[in-house]
Amino acid sequence: MDMTLEVIPLPVSDIDRAKAFYVDQVGFRCDVDRELMPGSRIVQLTPPGSGCSIVLSQGVPIPTGTPAPGTYHGLQLVVTDIKAARDELTGRGLDVSEPVSFGPDDGGTFMHFTDPDGNGWAVQEYRRRATVPLRDAL
Repeated sequence: MDMTLEVIPLPVSDIDRAKAFYVDQVGFRCDVDRELMPGSRIVQLTPPGSGCSIVLSQGVPIPTGTPAPGTYHGLQLVVTDIKAARDELTGRGLDVSEPVSFGPDDGGTFMHFTDPDGNGWAVQEYRRRATVPLRDAL
């Protein structure tokens, strides 16, 4: 049985502020912004080239529990050129750390940023992805 990870709920305190941050500064695409029922709203945002999205919600119950805004850390984006990615992100006004290399192998360089609520993201450079898709890189 195939399973795909397609949507990750991200806890935020202000959907409009978070949507503006992810679209204008990080460069995500807004796929959905709508009211599901009176008093509930979802905003689905997808990084360019990704098959997985984040969803911001308000008034939508999560049966397994509702995490607090700012408690997610370790979400990870992958790019083929971390210096170019940093230039693009800082050019949009994003406060992103300098890249740090944890080893010489491809995939060992990271930089980090947080959203307005404090949810933490890593950006990993994986140069091989420029020529080999993830599904074929394993």
